[in-house]
Amino acid sequence: MTSLAHDFKEKLKNLNVFEKIIAVNVTVFFLSWILKVVRAVPREMTLTWLELPRDVSDFIVKPWSIVTYGFTHYDLFHLLFNMVVLYFISRTMVNLFPRKQSLNIYFLGIIIGGLAYLAAYNILPNNMLLANAGPLVGASAGVRALLIFICAYMPYREAQFFAVKIKLWYIGVALVAFDVIGLFGNNQGGNIAHLGGNLLGYIYATQLLKGKDIGKGFGKLMDKIANLFKPKPTLRTVHRNKKKPFAGHNKAEFSEFNNQKKVDLILDKINKSGYESLTKEEKAFLFKAGKD
Repeated sequence: MTSLAHDFKEKLKNLNVFEKIIAVNVTVFFLSWILKVVRAVPREMTLTWLELPRDVSDFIVKPWSIVTYGFTHYDLFHLLFNMVVLYFISRTMVNLFPRKQSLNIYFLGIIIGGLAYLAAYNILPNNMLLANAGPLVGASAGVRALLIFICAYMPYREAQFFAVKIKLWYIGVALVAFDVIGLFGNNQGGNIAHLGGNLLGYIYATQLLKGKDIGKGFGKLMDKIANLFKPKPTLRTVHRNKKKPFAGHNKAEFSEFNNQKKVDLILDKINKSGYESLTKEEKAFLFKAGKD
C-alpha cells in the first residue's frame, strides 16, 4: 500500500501544469458526485460557492468565483469535452510556449469570459437575454482562449482531420461563428463567456506577434500571490563542487537512475523551462533514448 501511494505521488509530480488542472477539475466533479450519491446532497449545494453568480451583488461577496467557476462542472459530458480538448491543446502549448505564458492565457481567458458574462447580465436589457439563466460554470472560456490563441498566432499552420488538412484560422473562425450562433440558443451565458475567452486569446496572440506579452503583469501578480503560501527557504551551505547540470541532479545522482527515470526528468525540465533550456548532454541523451 505504501508503494502504491508512493507511485501515485510520483505520477502526480510528473504531471505538467495543465494535467494537474485537469486532475483538479475531475476531482471536484467526482467529489460533488460522491456527496450527491452517498449523502444525497444536491450538486448545486456542494458547488454553489465555486460557481460564478449572475448578479454583481452576489459576486461581490464571493469574488474568488471569477476563477473557481472554471473548475466547476455539473454535467459529465461538459467535463469530458472540456478536459479532452484542454489536454490536447495544452500539449501543443507547453511544447511551443513558456509554461507561465500558457497559464496566463488560460486563466485570463477564464477571467475575461466571466467578466463578459457578468457585464452582459448586468448591463444589457433583460429582454435581450434569458431571464432564467443560472450561474456560470465550466472551463470553456479558458479552453477557448488557448484554441483561438493558437489559431491566431499561427493561422496558416494546418491541422489534419482524417484525410483533410485545414488551416488553423479556418478553425478559429468556425469556433467564433458557433459561439455567435449560440447566443440565440439556451446557453447564452456560456456562449458569452466563450466569446470573452475568444477575444482574449485573439488579442494575446496578435500582441505577442508584435513582441508584447500582455499577460506579463498578470503573471507577476500570480507569482506574488503564490509566494505568500510558500514556506520560507532555510539557509544552507552551497558547495561549488556539487553542480547539478543534468536535469536538476549531479552526475553521480543522475547515473543511478534507470533510463526511463532519466528521460522523465529531462521531459519535466522541458515542460517547466522549454527545450532550449537543456544542456548539450541532456539533448544528446534524449536523442539517444529516442532511438533505442
